[in-house]
Amino acid sequence: MKYFLAALILYASPISAHADAIEKLKTFITATHSAQANFTQEVRDQNGKLIQKASGIMQFQRPGKFRWAYQKPYEQLIVGDGTKFWLYDVDLNQVTVRKLDAALGSSPAALLSGSNEIERGFALTENGSRDNLEWLQATPRGQSGKEQDSSFNKILMAFNIHSELVVMELNDMFGHKTVLRFSDMQHNPKLSDQQFRFTPPKGADVLSE
Repeated sequence: MKYFLAALILYASPISAHADAIEKLKTFITATHSAQANFTQEVRDQNGKLIQKASGIMQFQRPGKFRWAYQKPYEQLIVGDGTKFWLYDVDLNQVTVRKLDAALGSSPAALLSGSNEIERGFALTENGSRDNLEWLQATPRGQSGKEQDSSFNKILMAFNIHSELVVMELNDMFGHKTVLRFSDMQHNPKLSDQQFRFTPPKGADVLSE
């Protein structure tokens, strides 16, 4: 069973190794305008059983443009062009398209590839140190500032000694945990606008939500 989450995660620029995790995240939001990295993704159920494992390449360009290309075990492409959210399942030759704002909400993409007003959508708290990493927790807010009904109850982010975001944990309302790990990241690379455009392949079923 394929269980791909559009958990769209980006990367932090190097800053002082003595900064706490929240400060590192805010610096990333300000300083990182584009990024590219390899990623691995694991999804586990509420009992810790592995449901899905995947890997691929992620690119993003702020504000609101991103491209996640899942390569193994199945090919799937997720593109945000700044206006629309596209999800293409290669095996099914099926495309799902939604308005970008409606698709993202208080998601990791909204957290890291959106505007600089990060604390408007998320409550940030320090989450201590473990595994030689500094952690923070981001909890989605509602319009009134209270926690909203969201796909994710909480999002954890971990920074290494070099102040790079290397792990992200996404906890959803069903008790599933998605863990993303990043490697070979490039900060502020020059990316083609074409990377963030998507045209449904000929013959593909297109579903609008």
